[in-house]
Amino acid sequence: NIMFLIMGINQAQKRLNFDQLTICKCCGKYGRVEVFMTYTYFMLFFIPIFKWNKQYFVKMNCCESRCGISKELGKSIETGQVSEINLDELQFGTRENQVRHCTNCGFTTLEDYQFCPKCGERM
Repeated sequence: NIMFLIMGINQAQKRLNFDQLTICKCCGKYGRVEVFMTYTYFMLFFIPIFKWNKQYFVKMNCCESRCGISKELGKSIETGQVSEINLDELQFGTRENQVRHCTNCGFTTLEDYQFCPKCGERM
């Protein structure tokens, strides 16, 4: 008798059931916040047995900007306990690529102005 044992380790990504509409602080467009979980899993006969090394991140669907989030927040989103994320607490990268908006007149720019060139208010 010959017995084949098919097993292996693989990585996967899963989009969590989370939907939040917002104005993106990276590109300035109206977009949707999506939350993903990446993990490594062990499979036996192509059936996932257990997962480990879970990591969570947020992705903006408008400009594909990504930012990692804590495991605690990720688990809370995964279990449906959190329905909104405070995006001001997340770091999407350098300010060089971010669109800046004047809160007074709505002027948008990629430049790092201290004051709005249109109305003179502090950016």
